Amino acid sequence: MTRARIGLAAVTIAAVCGSLSLSAQAKVSASEADRLGKDLMPLGGEKAGNADGSIPAWDGGMNIEVKLDGTQRHSETYKDVGGADKPLYVITADNMDQYAELLTPGMKAMFKQYPETFKMPVYPSRRTALAPDFVYAATKRNAVNAELANGGESLVNAVTGIPFPIPQSGKEVIWNHKTRYRGQSVTRYNTQLAVQTSGSFVPYKLREDVYFSYSQDGIKTEDLNNVIVYFLQVTTAPPRQAGQVLLVHETMDQVAEARRAWLYNPGQRRTRRAPNVAYDNPGTGADGLRTNDQLDMFNGATDRYNWKLVGKREMLVPYNAHKLSDSRLKYEDMTMVGHLNPEHTRYEKHRVWVLDSEVKDDTSHLYKRRTFYVDEDSWTALQADIYDNRDNLWRVQEYHQVTVPWTKAVGPAAGTVYDLQSGRYLVMECSNEEPEFSTKSFGEEHFRTSNMPRVAANIR
Repeated sequence: MTRARIGLAAVTIAAVCGSLSLSAQAKVSASEADRLGKDLMPLGGEKAGNADGSIPAWDGGMNIEVKLDGTQRHSETYKDVGGADKPLYVITADNMDQYAELLTPGMKAMFKQYPETFKMPVYPSRRTALAPDFVYAATKRNAVNAELANGGESLVNAVTGIPFPIPQSGKEVIWNHKTRYRGQSVTRYNTQLAVQTSGSFVPYKLREDVYFSYSQDGIKTEDLNNVIVYFLQVTTAPPRQAGQVLLVHETMDQVAEARRAWLYNPGQRRTRRAPNVAYDNPGTGADGLRTNDQLDMFNGATDRYNWKLVGKREMLVPYNAHKLSDSRLKYEDMTMVGHLNPEHTRYEKHRVWVLDSEVKDDTSHLYKRRTFYVDEDSWTALQADIYDNRDNLWRVQEYHQVTVPWTKAVGPAAGTVYDLQSGRYLVMECSNEEPEFSTKSFGEEHFRTSNMPRVAANIR
């Protein structure tokens, strides 16, 4: 397909999607839902590749056997699904104009800001995203039942699977991202590196226990108690911060009840409500480089923004970051002045939903506008362009994802937030020097406020 035809297709889709009103956020017909597993993959992405073959057809995702022997985080483990690939080409400041239609404004800005060092190695596209069969079945049920209510802040008649695999509005796409399958119950390690203009950083280390109640096999909506995710985060380093605990119950109907959050301070031995753990308040251990709603690209309530579904486009996005997730890679090897070391990054051409969000007139947010680029296969937001109140591009966010075959889910190798104004950047959700994440059998009792002091004591 020529670039002109790609652009025309994007404009056509945008025109259709842009005409949809908020009232269109609803279930689709049975005949439309029947497309899932046929011309659409079970989660809703187009099954076919593109015309020139640069995006292949989806053939089931990364269905490989991986032994949990401690080597699963080595890039060689994935040699049969892209781990042995060589770059097709490398984009630099000198040749970026040749690929302009495939680049976000944020990526173009990075080339302009760091013309000597920023690069995008582009690899063959591998459509590795997948989910368990019970998620596919739930997605098909949701397609004909799921709806949004209360201005899009309440998800109704959906559980376990993607609620809107054939989206009709921007709010539906961001809900797909928030409820996408990431496993059922896990412990993960989230190291954050606030990299200064000199390239220096002090690791801020978090351990996070997560119970994805929405994603449980066989659960019913009425069993959720209005909570789709239970999240317990404990700081393990630096020593002066160790033992701080954050507990969040993420609600499904945020009009009926806003996010529940608590903080435990080990010095005071006190647990208190934390209503500020939301929106544009500063994120934990991020040195002011991210807001609370930037963890996992976007989380929490959507009510401060108007959301517009622009359309679907072919873009170059971070994908299959095997090298970046390698446990032999040290944090100092991942980072350099201004940005991640491009020796370890990987970009591929994929189809993404382009989603604009702009702050409503009657409210406020640190970011006036954000444009998200959401993977059609996994519903993971992979990139975001972030604008300040003067409409200047301020920050550029990326999610370098990997498919985890033993959980059949997509997770982060690292997330980044580049601050174009200060020249600093944040690396988050990386764990190269930490234990591998592990599946757990948490129950809801682990995520009670009474458990927070015990968790803190075990760290300290």
